[in-house]
Amino acid sequence: MYQVIARKYRPQTFADVVNQEHVKTTLENAIAQNRIAHGYIFSGQRGTGKTTVARILARCLNCVQGPTNKPCGVCASCLEITAGGSLDVIEIDAASNRGINEMRELRENVRFQPARDRYKVFIIDEAHQITNEAFNALLKTIEEPPAWAVFMLCTTETHKIPATIASRCQQFSFRAVDFEALTARIAWICEQEGIKADAEALAVLAQAGEGSVRDSLSALDQAIACCGDTLAAAEVRSLLGTFSLDSLQQVSQALLDGSSARMLEVVDELERNGHNLQHFSRELARYFRNLLVARIAGGDTRLIAASAAERHRAAEIAAQFSEEDLTRYLQLSLDVFRDLQFSLQPRFHLELGLLRMVQAGRLVSIEEALAGLGGEGASGRGGERAKNPSPITHNASPAPAPGTQHSAPSSWRDKLHATLMELGLTFTADAIEHSEVVEANGELQFTTPREFSLAMKPDDINQAVKRIAGKPMKIKVTIGNAGAPAKAAPPPAAQANELSERALANPEVQRFRDVFGGEVRAIRNLKE
Repeated sequence: MYQVIARKYRPQTFADVVNQEHVKTTLENAIAQNRIAHGYIFSGQRGTGKTTVARILARCLNCVQGPTNKPCGVCASCLEITAGGSLDVIEIDAASNRGINEMRELRENVRFQPARDRYKVFIIDEAHQITNEAFNALLKTIEEPPAWAVFMLCTTETHKIPATIASRCQQFSFRAVDFEALTARIAWICEQEGIKADAEALAVLAQAGEGSVRDSLSALDQAIACCGDTLAAAEVRSLLGTFSLDSLQQVSQALLDGSSARMLEVVDELERNGHNLQHFSRELARYFRNLLVARIAGGDTRLIAASAAERHRAAEIAAQFSEEDLTRYLQLSLDVFRDLQFSLQPRFHLELGLLRMVQAGRLVSIEEALAGLGGEGASGRGGERAKNPSPITHNASPAPAPGTQHSAPSSWRDKLHATLMELGLTFTADAIEHSEVVEANGELQFTTPREFSLAMKPDDINQAVKRIAGKPMKIKVTIGNAGAPAKAAPPPAAQANELSERALANPEVQRFRDVFGGEVRAIRNLKE
């Protein structure tokens, strides 16, 4: 009967385990020094070797030559543990045996000595799924087990293990397997199986596992069943539903060209070819992440999980973008992927997200816009505007309403207006500017036109008053038909012309008009 590759090439010694050097070294030293703990917690993502290491440790403890860190592999104990038929190595799937009754049964089982071997080993897989009540039933046993019992708890979610259990065990965190090590392992297995695979095909299989050896080997099994004894990258990608650098580069090329139409064509091609749009958005986010890393760290970096050729290709593409643009595209692609998780119209969301990327690529940063102020100067279109300035209209303050009183009011109004603007209370500031202000007997009296009445908020005004006077004052607001308070009379025509000429002659004003254009409608001396 056929045995899948992941099981056929399952490591049988510590030396066979890929990566996890920190775990292997510690356990080997513990065995050599006869410092064997009664409880272990092996945590980490799926397919990184937690249960495998637990079985190897069980073999090391019960081998006839042991305890040894190099089990013989031929004695009855080693063979039975490998086959999963040992009476003294009990594997429990906590996903389906998670209740208090199962833990009570285990607790009773611990009391009996091993049938033949040196240790009775309990390997509890998916340990985080055990209920709190069941953990409580197991607590005393794990804390003070008999000399022959060893517990090994394997979990992908170590934070769900109660602290009372975790504190009584030695904890080992398994890391995601390095891309290069995973690729080398797949290449070795292909060699053992007589399979021909190029470097790019091996990279695709390693990427499919995302750091999990088991997932990558499952993908390898599937690829062999589909493609036979020769694996080509294009066929493997098609089988696994992944996207090549060429297909993803269509998006980056559309961004370089600023082509919204091309973006819509990309989505249409995906839809017509039956691709999963959510999966594409995930691959697109990974693509922009790799471009950003290549832009920062170069094409030789090991931070990109891809073949050497793909890394250098990514570096060439990334060189055409700025680091800021790639950061922006990565964020937008992550937003698209998040939206597609719950979207009833995935095509619309993907199209919208890609169009946003095109629009984001057309943005000019504030720094660049300001730097442009000192660029072409008057030689461009703006120069023509500077030579023929737009007409200037001066603000004329409305005449004061009959009966308006003016004493200190003008001073109070100006101070309140300026303070409210500093506080960001622009609506209240505008209402104050159109109101009459009189101070009498420690009270501020406001006469406000009806159209500004809603903006006259006493709390906002008091906040400004406290900042000016250092203490609160009584506020009285009267809604009336009085016009805006009188302002300084407009300057004479000659003075106005001189003021406008001085303003327009300012180099900063000229550069601003060169870049942004626009029309100057009013000039006011802020010192007055």
